[in-house]
Amino acid sequence: MTDNSTRFRLSVPGMGSDHCAGIVRKTLERLDGVEEIQTNIASHRVTVNVTTQGPDGETLKEAVEGAGYDVKAVHEESDEANDSDADAQIEQDYLREARKRLIIAAIPTTLIMILMMVHMFWVAIPGYLAIIAILAFPVVFLYGGASTHKASWRSLKNGTFNMDVLISMGSLPPYVLGLIGFFYPMTSFIEMAATIMTFHLVGRYLEAMAKGRASQAIRRMMSMSAKTARVERDGEEVEVPVKELSPGDIMIVRPGDKIPTDGEIVDGESHLDESIATGESVPVYKGKGDSVIGATINKEGRLRVEATRVGGDTFLSQVVKLIDEAQGSRVPIQEFADRMTGRFVPAVLIIALTSFVVWLVAADSLRPFLEWGASFLPWVDPTAATPILAILAAIAVLVIACPCALGLATPTALMVGSGIGAERGILIRSGEAIQTFKDISVMVLDKTGTITRGEPKLTDVVAAEGIEESHLLKLAASVENASEHPIARAIVEGAKERNVTPENVSEFQSTGARGVSGIVSGEQGSEEKVLIGNRRLLEEEGVSGLDALDEAMKDLEDQGRTVVIVAADGKALGLVAVADTLKEKSVEAIRGMHDLGLHVVMITGDNERAARAVADEVGIDEVQAGVLPEGKVDAIKQLQEKYGNHVAMVGDGINDAPALTQANVGIAIGAGADVAIEAADVTLVRGELTAVVDAMHLSKATFSKIVQNLIWASGYNLAAIPIAATGLLHPMIGVIAMTASSLSVIGNSLLLKRRYSREQQGENENA
Repeated sequence: MTDNSTRFRLSVPGMGSDHCAGIVRKTLERLDGVEEIQTNIASHRVTVNVTTQGPDGETLKEAVEGAGYDVKAVHEESDEANDSDADAQIEQDYLREARKRLIIAAIPTTLIMILMMVHMFWVAIPGYLAIIAILAFPVVFLYGGASTHKASWRSLKNGTFNMDVLISMGSLPPYVLGLIGFFYPMTSFIEMAATIMTFHLVGRYLEAMAKGRASQAIRRMMSMSAKTARVERDGEEVEVPVKELSPGDIMIVRPGDKIPTDGEIVDGESHLDESIATGESVPVYKGKGDSVIGATINKEGRLRVEATRVGGDTFLSQVVKLIDEAQGSRVPIQEFADRMTGRFVPAVLIIALTSFVVWLVAADSLRPFLEWGASFLPWVDPTAATPILAILAAIAVLVIACPCALGLATPTALMVGSGIGAERGILIRSGEAIQTFKDISVMVLDKTGTITRGEPKLTDVVAAEGIEESHLLKLAASVENASEHPIARAIVEGAKERNVTPENVSEFQSTGARGVSGIVSGEQGSEEKVLIGNRRLLEEEGVSGLDALDEAMKDLEDQGRTVVIVAADGKALGLVAVADTLKEKSVEAIRGMHDLGLHVVMITGDNERAARAVADEVGIDEVQAGVLPEGKVDAIKQLQEKYGNHVAMVGDGINDAPALTQANVGIAIGAGADVAIEAADVTLVRGELTAVVDAMHLSKATFSKIVQNLIWASGYNLAAIPIAATGLLHPMIGVIAMTASSLSVIGNSLLLKRRYSREQQGENENA
């Protein structure tokens, strides 16, 4: 989107499949000034970027309605933050309207079916044709079918062919032909017209419900957010709607409450249930200075939280936006379906007309085929008059060939897959990433913050002969407690974890990067002059006993540790080592990548020794160390030249963003920088590498569902249309099969959700 463009968002509840979305896109592309169009059948939204000289919202609405689809609302981008409730209401109204149409159509159609059975198999009903004509009229022409015919007419006027055209041509001619029975004795088609329309409305209603289930991840996430917040105003606690919060507000969060919006804890500590964001069921400890996510649940302590992000800027809103982008994105394999559906309806009309003409001309030659079919298909009547056979074949082709299943194949799988990902802390931004993921053969990992925690931690304490470790660590922590250096803080925190309490220190001095010194006051007034630093500093100060520590120091440095020597009163007492430690699940994650057949590469700016130590510990296949930020892009390019365009990268820092963009699939650790997340195709909300393996499994499963759906939908149409054209498929059976085909595609996509629900349940039981 450029600075000189405006973004409009249209709610089009009748845009039920990708075939419909394609018609809407082609219609809008005809308008001058339209820059970009995104359609999302999950949320029934059309997002349009237009230039300053381009069409306004009303013009866009008229164009879409001209293509046969009602537009319920038009929003400019600036209105999007607070209109999610309005969108939900539009969806509910659409579903309610579909149910109302179905009921109004189903009641008279049911009566028609009962009367038909009585009239055919029991006793002739006087005035039967007039009765069913009256009962079927509102079904075909009024509240039941009016919207379908209206959409068909708009579509034809616009030069497009939507699915409603097929239904109109499958229901209107039979009704009109049935009226000939008032003047000339012939088989009635009015029952067929009513049944076709009713089953069409059944399909629309069931699809709306099923797609609602498939895309419920967004609705559930939005419903989980808090509606009100307790804030401090003029020294008092007052309750206000979350919409009225501003950055800087101090919120009071009691035990059991939801965090109203993203913020930072200014007072208090607690464990928070962050499962809505990360998919992890274990509560996470949070204290002063820690950031918190809106809609997560405070389990115990009372917290004072400063609001940092509100409205559309919150984490939850960004997640919803990412899911929306993923569900509206296009998968490369979808181009195949688009090419098919774009020419589908005109082709079906030609096939139906051809069938009609062939049966009129050559019915007698084809009757033996019908006699064979009648031996196992009860609805086939080889004795029917030639015009009747021609009409039945043409109508059967029209109603069986609806391209809904083909148009639903990709979007419904994307809906379910992206929803599952969101619930498990995996945000897949684009459908293209899902398809690309399955071909990935190389996984590139940044080291700091991705494989490791990104912060130093005390790892080893090596005391010289005759010195107690606890005494050595007490002296080191006492002096380092006066420093703010990251290594110093790691030593102090490590001492506390080992229940070692620092003593008072005086005359503290720092020599920059070389070391620190100070006088530590011990028990009974004793004092020790402590010096901590590298070997060169201690040699210059004339410290004795250094040679005895050399071997241990070399071993630790070979493991990638940063080692400092601790001396007191001129004598070396031992070594203290810190290192950037591995994340808890890094080894498990890389093992999982190897199980998927991936070649795992670590690219880092650290030195070769530190990088190799980490690589050996976790099982990395290839290490590229000392790579500057600008060199990471070149490193990715070299891997792509060597292994093909099958390279994915995981990173978390600002310096990773260009490389994430260069990779075929960029994966950002969610705890990292915003710019890295923006550059990535996939964002892992929880900062563990195991989520990469989960994301790959999910992407492969989602793409597999897309392929299954496309094979079923295209195979169904390729098989069903010839059967209908040969006269073996009654139109009523055809419309039922058409509905079943669309629902089977949605149902197959929902099986993905059930599979992952079982897996999640198993994980929780094993936890």
